[in-house]
Amino acid sequence: MQFRELAVTGGFVFAPQPLQDKRGMFVSPLQEKPFLTAVGHPFPVAQSNHIASAKGVLRGLHFTTTPPGQEKYVYCMRGRALDVIVDLRVGSPTFGRWDAVELDSQSFRAVYFPKGTGHAFLSLEDDTVMSYLVSTGYRPELEQAIDPHDGDLRLPWRTDIDVILSERDLVAPSFREAHEAGLLPQYADCR
Repeated sequence: MQFRELAVTGGFVFAPQPLQDKRGMFVSPLQEKPFLTAVGHPFPVAQSNHIASAKGVLRGLHFTTTPPGQEKYVYCMRGRALDVIVDLRVGSPTFGRWDAVELDSQSFRAVYFPKGTGHAFLSLEDDTVMSYLVSTGYRPELEQAIDPHDGDLRLPWRTDIDVILSERDLVAPSFREAHEAGLLPQYADCR
């Protein structure tokens, strides 16, 4: 398992080594030892989520109110997606920065999202299935969203794909509006 830190402090991409033979393939997208080496603490899995999307579905930019916040470990089980992390933590050394990683079902790269970071992905193929391991259970009252097309963030969405957004994401506030409304997490609360 190889890993590297992303442009967002505390965010990492992990690259396992899939093993293939005549029977098929084996891969372990989350491995404790490399995760501990990179992040410095174990990943507390409270729930596993799988999301299937048609080509062009853009989900996000989502985050969980902190506290309690939520850590995520995300990989692509089928298809291909552009996965984006955004630092929403007020006071973080990388506040407002983002990074993007293409995830697919051949490499099984995974992205770790620390508390206070935003997550979005664009499905690049029909029937793309993303798998999330999350550190807390789903609580709808804590779920937040920011406009994924916010002009201040300038996220790297493909322009050659017709994008499909949920109603929630269509009306989400801008990054600036969320900041001014006090919706963004404080870096100190995320550590």
